[in-house]
Amino acid sequence: MRVLVTGSSGQIGTNLSLRLLNEGHEVLGLDNRPNTWTDAIPTQLIDLAQVLPLTATTLGSVEVGRIDAMVHLAAHAKVHALVERPLGAVENHLMVANALELARLASVPVILASSREVYGNAPVRGTPVPETAADFRNAPSPYAAMKLAGEALAASYLRCYGTPYAVIRFSNVYGRYDNDLARLERMLWIFARNVEEQQPVRVFGAEKMLDFTYVDDAVDGLWRCLDRLVAGDSRAVGETFNLACGEGNRLVDVAALIGRTLDQPVSLALEDSRPGEVLWYVADISKARERLGYVPKVSVHEGIPRALEWAGMCDRPVASARRVNLIPSTP
Repeated sequence: MRVLVTGSSGQIGTNLSLRLLNEGHEVLGLDNRPNTWTDAIPTQLIDLAQVLPLTATTLGSVEVGRIDAMVHLAAHAKVHALVERPLGAVENHLMVANALELARLASVPVILASSREVYGNAPVRGTPVPETAADFRNAPSPYAAMKLAGEALAASYLRCYGTPYAVIRFSNVYGRYDNDLARLERMLWIFARNVEEQQPVRVFGAEKMLDFTYVDDAVDGLWRCLDRLVAGDSRAVGETFNLACGEGNRLVDVAALIGRTLDQPVSLALEDSRPGEVLWYVADISKARERLGYVPKVSVHEGIPRALEWAGMCDRPVASARRVNLIPSTP
């Protein structure tokens, strides 16, 4: 199988592409930047955030050739940055439109990456949120609104053109190939850097609780969805799936876990949540479990030490690290 992966130089794209290659499949990556992690993924550089001329085998100036499936992961991913620059969310929608149009012309199925951001805040804190809970009226940010618009566009392509699709709503994926803070400031690595340098850890929302997904689990669910989508399985075609761990963890507890893993004290700088940010979310993953056979295997208590060890920040299991006291402080 030959799979086109957009956003192939990002975290999920890199991990997925390497798994596809390891399974004996062919991958063509598309991104607007080179992959800084590996040169194993054939990558064409292109900016998908513009209206591009397309054929069944070309995307703008890129020769795509024959493909069997697409996984569209490319996006501007910093939610608060798109609150400050909402046209970036519109660019995300253009990327989706280009991906869907290529899938239509090439007559191949496509997976679209969406986000738990589409739900906004759960009505009851800590209650697992099912896929049916998304409502555009509750979209907390331009990023979330355009994710929902992309999902709606995909549904229209299935109805009008018969283009098979599935939507994956990811939630706080972390792990390998995501600690390049110069490009994208991810919370885990900001926290880890602050703890390592014994600086206060800024937490926007003292009670903020989110569902953290180790990258191997996310890629396994994505792989399972792709396999069923290519096979034309009615349990996947036109469906939306939450891929997460199914557990809620407060950000302050994540900071404490990082401190225990690095054997460092943790000083917290608690601030109000920023506009557009979700305060609490736990995924209902029962649909992915039933239809895809998705079973997450890595909780944050195992995944965060594993991620920090991958990054060379620690060489010990969390069980051997001493207990860390959280010390609230001012910014």
